[in-house]
Amino acid sequence: MNLADILAQAGGIESMAKELGVPPGVAQQGAEALLPAILGGFKKQAQGGGGIEGLGALLGQLGGGRLLDSVLGSQPTPIEPGNEVLGQIFGAKDVSRSVADHAAGQTGISAGLLKQMLPILAMMVAGYMAKQGGQGQQGGSGGLGDLIGGALGGGGSSGGLGGMLGGVLGGAGASGGGLGGLGKMLDMDGDGNPLDDIIGMAGKLRG
Repeated sequence: MNLADILAQAGGIESMAKELGVPPGVAQQGAEALLPAILGGFKKQAQGGGGIEGLGALLGQLGGGRLLDSVLGSQPTPIEPGNEVLGQIFGAKDVSRSVADHAAGQTGISAGLLKQMLPILAMMVAGYMAKQGGQGQQGGSGGLGDLIGGALGGGGSSGGLGGMLGGVLGGAGASGGGLGGLGKMLDMDGDGNPLDDIIGMAGKLRG
């Protein structure tokens, strides 16, 4: 099960579809195209900002699990917290535009709609990671490694935030090559910078 499926099961994709007035299938397709870039942004943030512990602290500063609750709630989703998350993981608005343009080319969904999806998805991912990270290093069912280890290339059931990002960050449980399954899938030119590839074949990630 990939992260888009997990967010759909939690009700996040349906909430986003209602928010934007699009069919759930379109929201799901957009999420699947955008989530690798969002996860890549969190990967880059963790690599340059204190690792898993630093990322966990950042998630708390941005709103923690409340970010996901805001999307799932009955009230309209406040977009500003999502834009703050994007600002942290992408560093510049033109990166968000490049991510949306790239996903538009993959899906046929308009870049404008995808740009509207980005902050909502960023809130869902950040909130979900914060909630799972708060579980600590649980094993077995409920551990984050069990939930999305396949999507991220981590094979363990360590749970917690470390279990989620271990494969992406090249930490414990990652498959060979240091990037894990997701990193290998995203790193199209083999330079070790998957997000650089996602946001545009020619552009460089700022900051």
